[in-house]
Amino acid sequence: MTIRKTTLLGLFTALSLAIYAIESAIPPLVPIPGIKLGLANIITLLLLRHATAKDAILVLAARVLLSALLFGQSLSLLYSLAGGFCSLSVMVLVMKLLQKKLLFLTGAMGGLTHNLGQLAVAYLITKTKGVLAYLPFLILSGILTGIFTGLCASFAGRYLAFLLPASFKDPD
Repeated sequence: MTIRKTTLLGLFTALSLAIYAIESAIPPLVPIPGIKLGLANIITLLLLRHATAKDAILVLAARVLLSALLFGQSLSLLYSLAGGFCSLSVMVLVMKLLQKKLLFLTGAMGGLTHNLGQLAVAYLITKTKGVLAYLPFLILSGILTGIFTGLCASFAGRYLAFLLPASFKDPD
């Protein structure tokens, strides 16, 4: 990996961490645990479209680990890892199927699977079927917030397209 690419991935990690920190300071939209916009996912979507899945994995892992260290508790690390990597796995598949088009659909699938991954961890930790009562709310919110972040990533990508593709190519 070149110094330029490493620097860009570091900048995208810092940007996603800053977005996460700002979003964490915003009061919850609804009084249901686990529902938030997931704006840091915009960076993941941009990397999936303009860079590689490996780049997105590196930035996501760094963001999850640093955000748990700086803002969370050890338990939040489990939820974030489960949700983040479930989401990323599905988004990689959807991006391949859609040929890196329709980011709002990719975001919707990512938001949905992020919430399902977190709910699965909550069920495994608590061993309480009652957490499954959140399922309809988390499905709906995951899809809606995923569409929103996908649209934001599409919008941002139009203005960053001149920078992103060329920046991630190694010079010959």
